[in-house]
Parts: sequence; structure tokens; C-alpha cells
Amino acid sequence: MAALSYLGFHLVFLAPLLFVLVVAVSIRRLRLPRARVQWAGIVLLAGVALTYTVPWEVLLIGRGVWGYGEGVVRARLWNIPVEELLFILVQPFITALWLYQYVEPADRPLTIPVRDRLLGALAGLTVCGTGLALYFAGGTTTYLGALLAWAGPVFTIQWAFGWPYLLERWRTVTVGVGLPTVYLCAADRIAISLGIWELSPTYTTGLTLGGLPIEEALFFLCTNLFVVQGLVMWLWLTERLGIDTPAPAAVPTEP
Repeated sequence: MAALSYLGFHLVFLAPLLFVLVVAVSIRRLRLPRARVQWAGIVLLAGVALTYTVPWEVLLIGRGVWGYGEGVVRARLWNIPVEELLFILVQPFITALWLYQYVEPADRPLTIPVRDRLLGALAGLTVCGTGLALYFAGGTTTYLGALLAWAGPVFTIQWAFGWPYLLERWRTVTVGVGLPTVYLCAADRIAISLGIWELSPTYTTGLTLGGLPIEEALFFLCTNLFVVQGLVMWLWLTERLGIDTPAPAAVPTEP
């Protein structure tokens, strides 16, 4: 039996960080400048993440790509631990609240040339196509291929919509993705060492980064890119459309 349950993992590694980030947002700004839009963005992304990820996890867990230690899971929905579903919902809040410490929309028109949109879509489809090839090759590239095939459609949509804007905001994207990814990779490495979950050597490459399977590191990189890119463009879109932007005060006129 693992030394720490999956729920214990949440209490040790995710809950404290989430609490600190909520407090940091409250102290720094008291209230997010565009609170309704910013919180709506998180809720929307979390809902999409859960809906999009569950079928993928059902497939890979069912195939035995990864599994969980004895006695670490309290309940399952289909074959997914409820703690895993909670992880999917909590991660966007952690990454978004970190991003919200400093992100600001840029004054840039929404217009992007069709050629650039097609280029972004092509890049995303290339990721997806590479993933499908690796997945159907089977064996040790199964997890890596499934991950890229799953990430590709999201990247296709995001990059087709606004990769030039994301490129202009590369510092924001890099910092927004960097810290949550490093933290979650470190927590994942500890969880694997404690036996909370394990990856099948049959379906993984065996390559590691600081002792963490490369597929897991890539998973957190991709999912945090989903969140950060999505929110950066969400704030850009809503700012340009004037959503939740206070109307200018009326100037009194002389009678």
C-alpha cells in the first residue's frame, strides 16, 4: 500500500498551493480587475478540460497505460478515480491564478491574416498527426502518441485563432506555463516514487527528465499551455469586445 493516498496527495501538494494563490490574488489586487470575465475564463476552461480529458483517460487507463497503487483511491467513476477528476478541475485554477498575478491584455486588433490562421492550424494538425502515428505504432510510444494526438486538436484551435498574439506575449506565456509545470512535475515525481500511481513500461518510452517519465512532463507542459494560451486569448478577446469593461462615466452637461 502506498504511503500516501491520492486524496492525501491533493491535501499535501495541491490544496496549499491553491490557497496561497487565492490569498495572493486577494492581497495584491483585492479584486481581479475584470473579475467576472477572469473567473468565467477559469470555470469555462475547467469544464472543457474535464469534458475533453475524461474519454481520453478512460481509454488509456482501460488499456493499462497507467494505474494506481493499492488502497490509494477512494472511489471511481467508470475506471477513473474521483481524485483524478478533482485533479483535472483543480489544475486550471492553480495555473490561472498564477497567471492572473501579472497578465494584462495587449492593445492589438483581433484581425489576423488567413494565411497565419492556416499556418497555426497546420502546426496543430502536425502535432496531432505525429501523435496518431506514434499511438498506432504501439508499444513504448503508445502513451506519447496518445498524448500528442489528444493535445493536437486543442493546439490547432488555439494557434489558428491567435498564435501571432501568443508569440507577441511569449514572456507572459512562458512564465505562466513555467512555474506550474515545474511544480506539478515535481509533485508527480514524488507521487510516482510513493506508489500513488505508476506507468506501464510496456507503453512508455522509458525516457526520463529528472527521474520523471518524459510523457508525464509533456502532459503537464501541454495542459498548462492549454490553460495559459486559452486565458491569454480569452482576456484579449473579451477586452477587444468590451465585455465586462466598465462604461465611461457620463459627463454632466450644463442645463
